[in-house]
Amino acid sequence: MAEDVFQIHKAHTGVLGIEGEFPVDNKEELALAYTPGVAQVSKAIEKDPNLKDVYTMSGKLVAVVTDGSAVLGLGNIGGGAGLPVVEGKSLLYKDLANVNALPLAVEQDSAAQIAAHLKAISQSFAGIHLEDIAAPKCFELEERLSQELDIPVYHDDQEGTAIVILAGLINAAKVVKKSLTDLKIVVNGAGASGIATAKLLNAVGIKHITLVDVDGVVHPDSSNYNAYQTGLAKELNGTDGATLDDVIDGQDVFIGLSVADVLSADQVRRMAQDPIIFALANPVPEIDPDVAKQAGAAVVATGSSKYPNQVNNILVFPGLFKGLLASGIKQVTFSIEEVVAKAIAGMIETPTADEIVPGVFDAGVVKTVSSAIENLKQ
Repeated sequence: MAEDVFQIHKAHTGVLGIEGEFPVDNKEELALAYTPGVAQVSKAIEKDPNLKDVYTMSGKLVAVVTDGSAVLGLGNIGGGAGLPVVEGKSLLYKDLANVNALPLAVEQDSAAQIAAHLKAISQSFAGIHLEDIAAPKCFELEERLSQELDIPVYHDDQEGTAIVILAGLINAAKVVKKSLTDLKIVVNGAGASGIATAKLLNAVGIKHITLVDVDGVVHPDSSNYNAYQTGLAKELNGTDGATLDDVIDGQDVFIGLSVADVLSADQVRRMAQDPIIFALANPVPEIDPDVAKQAGAAVVATGSSKYPNQVNNILVFPGLFKGLLASGIKQVTFSIEEVVAKAIAGMIETPTADEIVPGVFDAGVVKTVSSAIENLKQ
């Protein structure tokens, strides 16, 4: 397997290329695609800058940007080492949704500096997809770009994760016959994914959410957590305690966005009846799915394709940007995230313990997500 990976990347110098939309085989075609005809297009855009997105690929090109500071399963490996990840995602954009995407690796500067760099080249793009950028820098970066640019800005580790978790949770709640908004939830891992997930769940009406990170439960007055974590803790009706073990009793849901083996069978047994376990750490989940089921878990999801219920961002991002580009919507709001999550959940007509989200290659996922967004403009 490893040999095949290196071989395919080396043989093609990566997994992505650029192909022209128009042949240039003679003088007439040259005149249309480039000189002298292109001058007419440039003059038209000079008079009306909005025509840039009509006559150039800036109207259909997404930048997939990383600084490699928080790559799933690998940690801080640097922008260059993070490039294969965003290149792969760019390939998925094209193959799954026919969305043109360009992978970009940037230096690990401050959020303000990276925002300035991306703003300086933003005229070339119709949207920006942020990837594998560590918290809390990613929060500030997305906020800055969203405020300063008139194109959609999306962080896959935040919004993508939150959307697919909400989709799975909608159906998991149906399986265990519990009200979604009444669920008591522990989110273990208060980084980019955990914060975004808790925010979205709170936005759709789930109020009993407890945040836990490496130093224990996040409280509004915690001195060892950043302002994004403590600020969110103020909005949530969390369970009081110092550690995960302190707050696990009676919880309906455990959402793990952390590290391997942090949840025990005993803790699962102490949760509410028919607990829901989303153990999403990769490559090793917070608890082995079989162990969780033996301890009484009614629904178990992971981030791995080895088990049922793979909660993976690939269900979201290709169709999401396809819909954003087609609709002209400029921001990814909580309302849009909820609409997309419900659309994904709705693909499973009769949810079961082993099927709460569609498979990553199921037919219709991209169309379902993109149509849900496009319908918002009708």
